[in-house]
Amino acid sequence: MKLYKQLLCIALLTVTSAHAAEDARAQNTIILDDAAVKNLRIQTEEAEERDFETTVFAIGRIEEIPANRSVLSSRIAGRIKALNAFEGDTVKAGEVLATVESRQLGDPPPSVELKAPQAGLIVASHVRVGQPVEPSAELLDISDRSKLWAIAKIPEQEAAQTKIGTRARIHIPALGDELIEATLTRFGVDADRQAGTIEGIFELDNQDGKLRPGMRAEFSIVLDTKPFVLSIPRSAIQGDPASRIIFVKDFELPNAFVRVPVTLGEENDQYVEVISGVFPGDEVVVKGSYALSFVGGGSGMSLKEALDAAHGHEHAEDGSELTEEDGAPAEEDSHAGHDHGETSGSSTLSIPLMVYAGVMTLISLITLQMLMKRRQQESEAGNAQ
Repeated sequence: MKLYKQLLCIALLTVTSAHAAEDARAQNTIILDDAAVKNLRIQTEEAEERDFETTVFAIGRIEEIPANRSVLSSRIAGRIKALNAFEGDTVKAGEVLATVESRQLGDPPPSVELKAPQAGLIVASHVRVGQPVEPSAELLDISDRSKLWAIAKIPEQEAAQTKIGTRARIHIPALGDELIEATLTRFGVDADRQAGTIEGIFELDNQDGKLRPGMRAEFSIVLDTKPFVLSIPRSAIQGDPASRIIFVKDFELPNAFVRVPVTLGEENDQYVEVISGVFPGDEVVVKGSYALSFVGGGSGMSLKEALDAAHGHEHAEDGSELTEEDGAPAEEDSHAGHDHGETSGSSTLSIPLMVYAGVMTLISLITLQMLMKRRQQESEAGNAQ
């Protein structure tokens, strides 16, 4: 009798859980029309197991490589007779940039052509035509910016884990969302006592000239990598820190998104580890999820209306199948032209059918228990004789 009560409780809990699941789906499903999906610019990405990188965040700046800067000067005293390049011009190595007229007597006085010591950008000009010059004077500053340094201020407690050759993803806000991959080439010679940081220097290619010294840089320095970690993009996460949620594309209905609570683990600059709430292959909303969290229930059709349209027959308000007691039409009419598919048929069983299955399972278990008890009694009687 005790087993009977336990099994009956299990059957009732199964039915109650089915009701709760249907109610939760109805309450957490947001259904939009095509125009709303476009207006919210919704994009999805599959949750998957990937190599997950542990990173440390640092800020810094783009700086000029000191060895790539040169100065144009005159070997003789005189005055600037001609000036062929100005601040902002790009010059080639050996190109004549200025002509200096000597102070020696002559008609005309002798002059000297000053050539660019290297290719690069003229970043500063200190002379004008006709200006007197001395050999000690700097005339033009030339910078080769085909390569630049990105200098990160790495917290001292993280510096011990950062080695030469460590990879980093560098985000330059001035360039938009573009990420630059680079490796650590050297450390600075001193630590910043006030900030508690050590400079880490990354060399960047700048053939296109987009980078400029002084630009702010944000570094995600890779310290470790773990394989096969289920993770999703950070942009998918919504909610407050105590109750994180995401939106998952409904497996059955078009333009339908289900609000799902998740438990999160470690995060880096791109992805967040998911401990529970998401399965590999789930299509997670990664763009438009913030706006989607403010969409009200009246913004589109209800779950019932969406299922009615998708399946060709009526459903209950919570999205479950109607029973005959609820006024469902005859089976041959309600399922005409409608196919749930083998994989989804079990999920759309009516409540009475689930109750029936639970009761039959209960009866089978009770019968099996009675038979086993009878055999035990017969065996004990035989042994007594």
